[in-house]
Amino acid sequence: MQRIVIISNYYPPEMGAAANRIKNLAEGLQRRGNDVTVICPLPNYPQGKIFKNYKNKLSVKENINNIEVKRFWIFPSKSTNVIARLLSMLSFSWSLWFSFFSFIKKKPDIFIIQSPPLFVALSGLLFSKFLGCRNILNVSDIWPLSALELGVIKKGVFYNLLEKIEKINYKLANKIIGQSNEIIDHISKLTQKDSLVYRNVSDYKEYSPKEKSNGNLKIIYAGLLGYAQGIFKVCEDINFTELNAELHIYGAGLEEEKIKELTNIKGNNIFFHGVKTSKEIKNEIRKYDVGFVPLKNRIYGAVPSKIFELMQLGVPILFFGEGEGELIVREEKIGFTCNSNDFKGLRNNILKYIKLNQKEYSGMTNRLLELHREEYNLEKQLQKLFGNNFLK
Repeated sequence: MQRIVIISNYYPPEMGAAANRIKNLAEGLQRRGNDVTVICPLPNYPQGKIFKNYKNKLSVKENINNIEVKRFWIFPSKSTNVIARLLSMLSFSWSLWFSFFSFIKKKPDIFIIQSPPLFVALSGLLFSKFLGCRNILNVSDIWPLSALELGVIKKGVFYNLLEKIEKINYKLANKIIGQSNEIIDHISKLTQKDSLVYRNVSDYKEYSPKEKSNGNLKIIYAGLLGYAQGIFKVCEDINFTELNAELHIYGAGLEEEKIKELTNIKGNNIFFHGVKTSKEIKNEIRKYDVGFVPLKNRIYGAVPSKIFELMQLGVPILFFGEGEGELIVREEKIGFTCNSNDFKGLRNNILKYIKLNQKEYSGMTNRLLELHREEYNLEKQLQKLFGNNFLK
């Protein structure tokens, strides 16, 4: 048994891929007999406000599914202002140090530190070094490159500072895991460290193959409603009624209010259902024919975790973007793809799904379930960490 501490900027009850990724990792490590502690902020994402049960507190210690979760104060913000977001990241980077003395007497064997945010990762890496513990840096997005490609920041003094911190983080890390091949390739050009691809996938759960429903093609999007996803633009540019299709939206984020206004227009076949828990949303997704996975911009290194969730559920994928995610969907024949902002291609792919007969649709859903069973499940990914002594 090892004592493992995970430092992350996100953890349930927060929603989104980042929180679910760390939850899956923590619970998977705990089930293998390890003593797991998670250090994270008071929950605030994506609303940018401290959740009701955690307000007016500097720290909270909880036990969730036999995992000790230590939550510390953060200055929450969902502002697009760079300074406000920076202050938010820095606040947790500082407050996590309040847990330092609790680890002196009983040192962890290893820290797993999530990046981004870069400042939180830097603080966590220094934290592990001061305690004299080994660490693994878990890189889910390449910052600041991803922010540049999203248009969140521009090249200049601040960008150069973030690049320097990125390189320092890689040097401070003992080992590195990345969510995609592109991430590992990028890091290998900057530093020579033991590294491997560790996918953000769900526990194995057996689902039966799906059948295509009658009537309109029912498409679901479930996730963040932010700039990177571009759902509002899709709602504006695609006439779902004309295509005999429906778009059902679940989630929250910066574009939420604009999307709600659009869905109030009768007859446009766009429906907003709000936020569901991770368990509830899986039950909802199974009701639909197609899962929509959009990326507004090409983000090097990014592979949307929705791909792996839809694999588990056996729901064919409508991918709207580029990169490694698009490559997986296309090469594994588990959906139709087109480039981001190619709305003509998106319309054509919706029509392709409408024209699919039941046998073709069943073949696709069976392929998804097979990939989840054989490769893209949490146990298979954990075997990578333990199989080659990566966690030793």
